[in-house]
Amino acid sequence: MKNLKKNPLRLIWLILGFLFMGIGAVGVVLPVLPTTPFLLLASFCLAKGSEWFHRWFTGTKLYKRHLDSFVKNRAMTLKTKFSLLIPASCMLLLAFLAMQNIYGRIFILFLILFKYSYFFTRIRTIPTGKSVILEPEE
Repeated sequence: MKNLKKNPLRLIWLILGFLFMGIGAVGVVLPVLPTTPFLLLASFCLAKGSEWFHRWFTGTKLYKRHLDSFVKNRAMTLKTKFSLLIPASCMLLLAFLAMQNIYGRIFILFLILFKYSYFFTRIRTIPTGKSVILEPEE
């Protein structure tokens, strides 16, 4: 509590952290809501708000099941990759359809291509349900 009195912004970080953790937890059950980005945001916010809550969060099953392999190995399951890519792509496609500017449309197509190429060339794919410890790339 001392830290909250010294820096009241920490309370806002904690509130945001728990909000994003809740949304991420709902995303585990709802396939249209991506889990990983919200849990990454939760981890960031909790780290800013309280070292103790961040340690607690990184020890939860939710964190270990959905973020641990990515944080340690920069690797995700194929299902996790698509659960991130597909909703974001749908939103970008809606923007593409709503936009009349040709340069804006080209930029959106570039974003979609960049996103998929990044996920499949820079983030390793690991088997679903297996605990894999990968060696870092050189």
